[in-house]
Amino acid sequence: MKKNRIPTLAAVAAALTLTSHLIAGDCAASKCATASSCSAGKDIVAVASGAENFKTLVAAVKAAGLVETLQGKGPFTVFAPTDAAFAKLPAGTVEELLKPENKEKLAAILKYHVVPGKVLAQDVKTMEAKTAQGQSVKLKVSDTGVTIDNARVVKTDLLAANGVIHVIDSVILPRS
Repeated sequence: MKKNRIPTLAAVAAALTLTSHLIAGDCAASKCATASSCSAGKDIVAVASGAENFKTLVAAVKAAGLVETLQGKGPFTVFAPTDAAFAKLPAGTVEELLKPENKEKLAAILKYHVVPGKVLAQDVKTMEAKTAQGQSVKLKVSDTGVTIDNARVVKTDLLAANGVIHVIDSVILPRS
């Protein structure tokens, strides 16, 4: 596919595998075989809200006013930073971004983690993809895995009714 025709936040390699313990609550209770089969009927926000490692991301999506957008038809590919990824930011950064006066800046950062369309791990290749924020991210596939900008993709293909989530180990930031 052409690099600007692949609209996703997917920088994940097919070599990475899912683990069933990523999604809390519903998946644990129903003992689904994979996280993706547990989340299939839920939108992106519901899938992220049900995971133990996306509390900061969900709070940021709410503070940025993006809940309805990410519950929309889509499809979306979201490169989702974990709580540990947000913890890597300088002290006080998350708290500052969550303030109402920084809503636009926070929304721009979060939209940089979203690529319009649905890109699964098997479809990812070294390329650039335009984000919902407007800038492009660099995806790189190598023998050691997949990166998006400077973040490593650590889990792939968490399916939602309106797209897919790929888990990343760092928050990626748009260029100023």
